[in-house]
Amino acid sequence: MKRERTQFVCQECGYSSAKWLGKCPSCGNWNSFVEESEHVLIKSYREKPSVRSICEWEHEGLERKSVGFENFDRAIGGGMVPGQVMLLAGEPGIGKSTLLLQVSDRYAQNYGSVLYVSGEESGSQIAVRGRRTGVKSKDVLVLPETRLEAVLDVAQELNPQLLVVDSIQTLYTESLSSSPGSVSQVRECAFRITEFCKSRDIPVFLVGQITKEGDIAGPKVLEHLVDTVLYFEGERFNFYRIVKVVKNRFGSSGEVAVFRMLDRGLEEVPEPSAFFLQERTQSCGSVVFPYTEGSKPVLVEVQALTIQALYTTPQRRSQGYDVNRLSIILAVLEKECKIFTRDRDVFVNVVGGMQIREPAADLAVALAIISSIKNKPIPDIVAFGEIGLSGELRAVHFADVRLKEAARFGFSRAFLPKSISIPVEGMEVVGIAHLRDALEIL
Repeated sequence: MKRERTQFVCQECGYSSAKWLGKCPSCGNWNSFVEESEHVLIKSYREKPSVRSICEWEHEGLERKSVGFENFDRAIGGGMVPGQVMLLAGEPGIGKSTLLLQVSDRYAQNYGSVLYVSGEESGSQIAVRGRRTGVKSKDVLVLPETRLEAVLDVAQELNPQLLVVDSIQTLYTESLSSSPGSVSQVRECAFRITEFCKSRDIPVFLVGQITKEGDIAGPKVLEHLVDTVLYFEGERFNFYRIVKVVKNRFGSSGEVAVFRMLDRGLEEVPEPSAFFLQERTQSCGSVVFPYTEGSKPVLVEVQALTIQALYTTPQRRSQGYDVNRLSIILAVLEKECKIFTRDRDVFVNVVGGMQIREPAADLAVALAIISSIKNKPIPDIVAFGEIGLSGELRAVHFADVRLKEAARFGFSRAFLPKSISIPVEGMEVVGIAHLRDALEIL
């Protein structure tokens, strides 16, 4: 009898080996290898491929369809494209299923049937949540199922206008012997769903679970396979939620859409800048930063608090900002501006739950820290710019759209690197070459 061939697969990164290894040579994790059987022949749903000139493909056009939320449409590039595969990831309980159930309802009312596949909840549980969030369309078809072959057979029979899979980690295929959620299962299920939906021009939402480190569970190839990667962020016990576009083949990445969590579900916030600044008061340690990674900027408030250190080693804490970047800014302030914090605890917070990773926030953070140390409020200004290790201000992208957004909300003064100083009507633009210059002006 022919022996079934097996391989050992790392459950963290997907690295495969013919024998078991204690430590993965790819990602360095220990005891992460699990024995799995190799792939067998599976049923294919793909039609005969067609080869055309690039000029012919160009005239095909990509008709976009709305997901039912205007800001969400804008964030993903204007709506969903036929056959687009989108991966939505976020912490448990953040509201991923609620958002996609509302999207399914609005999409079904405009375009036709939606197949909602749930591997985590029963049909009655989804119905209860649908009643609470006001889902009215009878074209939202719910399928509680975890077997991939059954899901694809039903989808082939119904041919829905939208497919939602909640979540990809709960599906399994009978062609593999490993358990649901393993690297091989997630990779195989995602590939076959993508192949099926692209051959029929059916857009699909895949819900992705995340690990305790905040990364999407499963192999990294899952993020490469899909067209769009969305992160659903926010504090679980607060009412704001942010959809951030990390990858998008049909639009720009870095776009955001802001939602408010209510009893009846999620409600989009049309003006994110007004939302984040609505409770702001002019106080020490507060500076407004025009945040953007995409085409639309959002004004957020950066707060800093410094107090006398209670212990020998001062604390460095940040919420929404990289703590390692904070340490660099504190070192530059001490060496170049003689602002000493070695005997102070420093806390930095980005109001509203935004996670800022771009270096353009350096100047706003530095000014907020200086304001807190001097105990003097800074007049209403916006500030952005990357700080180098010698204190120089370096250029950042999208300076013009940042300034226009600030002017639209009534800010009359802006601090930014001198190399990108752009005149804006009704606003005093102050170009700064070194961090000391900003300190002297203030």
